[in-house]
Amino acid sequence: MSNRMWGGRFTAAPSALMERINVSVGFDKRLYTQDIAGSKAHARMLGDVGILSADDVEAICAGLDEILTEIEDGRFDFRTDLEDIHMNIEARLTDMIGDAAARLHTARSRNDQVATDFKLWVRDAIDTADEALKILQEVLIDQAEAHADWVMPGFTHLQAAQPITVGHHLLAYVEMFGRDRGRFFDARSRLNESPLGAGALAGTSFPIDRASTAFALGFDRPTYNSLDSVSDRDFALEYLAAAAICAGHLSRLGEELVIWSSAQFRFVRLSDAFSTGSSMMPQKRNPDAAELIRGKTGRVIGAFTALSSVMKGLPLAYSKDMQEDKEPVFDAAETLTVCLTATAGMVKNLTFDRDCLATAAGEGFTTATDFADWLVREAGIPFRESHSITGRVVALAEDKACRIEDLALSDMSAIDIRITEGVFNVLGVDNSVRSRTSFGGTAPDNVRLQIVSARERFLS
Repeated sequence: MSNRMWGGRFTAAPSALMERINVSVGFDKRLYTQDIAGSKAHARMLGDVGILSADDVEAICAGLDEILTEIEDGRFDFRTDLEDIHMNIEARLTDMIGDAAARLHTARSRNDQVATDFKLWVRDAIDTADEALKILQEVLIDQAEAHADWVMPGFTHLQAAQPITVGHHLLAYVEMFGRDRGRFFDARSRLNESPLGAGALAGTSFPIDRASTAFALGFDRPTYNSLDSVSDRDFALEYLAAAAICAGHLSRLGEELVIWSSAQFRFVRLSDAFSTGSSMMPQKRNPDAAELIRGKTGRVIGAFTALSSVMKGLPLAYSKDMQEDKEPVFDAAETLTVCLTATAGMVKNLTFDRDCLATAAGEGFTTATDFADWLVREAGIPFRESHSITGRVVALAEDKACRIEDLALSDMSAIDIRITEGVFNVLGVDNSVRSRTSFGGTAPDNVRLQIVSARERFLS
């Protein structure tokens, strides 16, 4: 027999294999809250413009509320023969209230219905990501404040470069995650137009009020073009793009925590809550949470790639290919949420080793740039020349297996007579970080000001 939900044109039921490839209720049932909200808004609008009677509107809304309760209580029977969440809800509503349910779909297609539901879901996912990012930023800012003047090595090419402070390093991630929040905010602003009422692709001849349903669902306005309304998945792609960049930032932090917690670095210690042991080696403390966050980034990036590939060749308007839009988004959103939450927990419980950090900060001649800058500032030497002089001083310290500040003045002045005792005022990691007072620099007083700014910009 034909499918009773769309079956007038068909005389036979789809094959079992067709049902298997076509069915989506196994994953799109996540949209039940949004689908019910959209249907209630649509029903009320149809009542307001005189298409549905007040009795029908009341019966539809009451029935949808009961279905919502059934789903949330685990009493709803999701049927694969009804394809998707939309048909499952409509069929159950028909069983409950009869003909009034059949009138609900007036001036609406599944195309604009699913686009609306999906936009509402993505909008909620963006709000969830923003809140999780804000919590992570707060944790990072708190740790930065507690370690505003703790020195550590700053790296380029993963080689010790210049001394910085732990607080300064952590605030770098606060800025990264702030940009992530900005990308999510921008994506949310662009998606916040309602497709409901666009129909299958061409609009409808019924005198509907699309602005009314848009405002009822928290959208800023209805979409402007019915073709674009049902064929657009930019909002999902933008969400995934922002999620992929955010996951990349989480991965970079995870990578640093893996390195920093190793026995070779010993910069930090992860709490037991975010570490695991080895089934064979009893001494091991594995940074599995950080590694998993690093690894799961691939899933989020893959989701963006998958949906981009689906959308790249589709003509207007809707094609069944677009059913493949939801699973990547659902998986990416779940992955990102758990990674953000785990990262916040992991960072909150980090313990830094001040002695190891300070020792490492002084290794690798990290104050060489301070030496070169001093020659420019105090001796009036062009930077390229001071760079060369400093390189020779570093080579001498390397030969003597000591730090630059441990060299005798006579040894340094033998390289260049313009080097005086005043150079020792800028050598040493504490002197170095204190001198970096330019806006955005690593000086502890700067870091404390940056912390105040970060709290105002991101947490207020």
